[in-house]
Amino acid sequence: MVLLRPVRDLLQRHWPLRMREMYQFYIMISDDRDTQCSNERHLMFVYPQSGLVDEKFRVEVENLPPACPVTLHCLHRSEDQDHWEAFGHYCSDHSGTVKVSEDESFGGTYSGRECMGLLWSMRPVPGSRRGLRLRKTHVDIPMTLLISVYRGHLTAGFRELPPVASVVAERWYMAPGVKRIAVEERGVVGTFFIPPGPGPFPGVLDMWGGGGGLVEYRSALLASHGFASMALKYIDPGDTPTDMAMGYFETAFQIIQDHPQVITDRVGILGLSFGTSVALTVAAYSQISRPRCCVCISGSHAYPITTPMDLLAEARVRNSEKVWKDEENNVIWRNLILPIPTDPALRVDVGRIECPLLLVNGDDDQNWATTESAEDIANMMSVAGNKHLLTTLTYPKAGHLIEPPFTPHIRASNFIVQHTREKVIMLWGGEPKGHAVAQEDSWKRILNFLKEHLCIQPTLAPQAKL
Repeated sequence: MVLLRPVRDLLQRHWPLRMREMYQFYIMISDDRDTQCSNERHLMFVYPQSGLVDEKFRVEVENLPPACPVTLHCLHRSEDQDHWEAFGHYCSDHSGTVKVSEDESFGGTYSGRECMGLLWSMRPVPGSRRGLRLRKTHVDIPMTLLISVYRGHLTAGFRELPPVASVVAERWYMAPGVKRIAVEERGVVGTFFIPPGPGPFPGVLDMWGGGGGLVEYRSALLASHGFASMALKYIDPGDTPTDMAMGYFETAFQIIQDHPQVITDRVGILGLSFGTSVALTVAAYSQISRPRCCVCISGSHAYPITTPMDLLAEARVRNSEKVWKDEENNVIWRNLILPIPTDPALRVDVGRIECPLLLVNGDDDQNWATTESAEDIANMMSVAGNKHLLTTLTYPKAGHLIEPPFTPHIRASNFIVQHTREKVIMLWGGEPKGHAVAQEDSWKRILNFLKEHLCIQPTLAPQAKL
């Protein structure tokens, strides 16, 4: 066992109880293997062993026989107690070394030279429940990975076989010094993440989609890169959002602006899926909230929040014949808003937007007609004379759920339809490799876009590292 027991025991004594409980799973696996591998002299390293989730790591194995076939395996137990894994097949070089960042995987859950394949290609282990999605709930504790090397090219049976060596690695969404503050103020519910240091910082209002709930991990990561970010709850899972109004989002925006560690006139909005409709509506119509810039991921200008939500729900019911299912009974929504409506009441008038706008889409989005929406947004802004404010990124073979880098690709997962409370498996689309490329590239561009338009000195914007 590569992780030295005295060091491991010291870490356990000083970790919070919740972290020790989660880590115990990996200890139970590795303890049984210590004696089996005690005479082995193979060495395995992960650099850095602890880091942010969007920070690349290197995995290396030494002291193997030359030209030795091995399998690198990554195992994770989610907070829902489901097991996820990824693995790649390698052969050691003439010196008995495997370097994942430089060597090619000949098979497994990914292939080729993929530095982060052990993370982005993770999938539920065989026999898991259907419709799983890997999402972080407790951002104050790390995502813990058990990375192991096995002899031979394996595809199954990892839990039953002893590894040659193992290392436990941690990936964090929340960097040291980031403050997490629960918000229940003026009727607004959310979580505020403040970067370390005195500030003031640029601010971001962060909104997820129609699945509802309070999703914090992207905001925690934004704060780790120097942005005071508030994750906003605006839909309760399973409820029809009939009381959604512009005033709620304007108040949330003002709460960010009023914080003493936020630069008042340097606040932007980031929305995914239905959060895009909210972001575009606020940017186009609000007389109170003036975002400095907007980032819209996998969304549309159709269904503006100026239209009552119950009417939008009725429109979905009327268009139910446009909803169809694939051979695996996954629900596909992308045709719901096609053709893109021409009725001004059913579209955000994006010609009114006066701030820079970044659209991020995947061309295999099966949940929403995002590429068609992006084309119509470009046409509307061109007519209005503000197309110079628009930047559009469209990624081949990427689906709907474009998240921070190295998040495992989920083609379909469980979803509760808001207006009917029906539980379905929603098809999001995308392919693992193309989606991974989209997530890594778009995140870099999103951060650069926010720095360019929110930071007074973009080149000096703080970035936290572990």
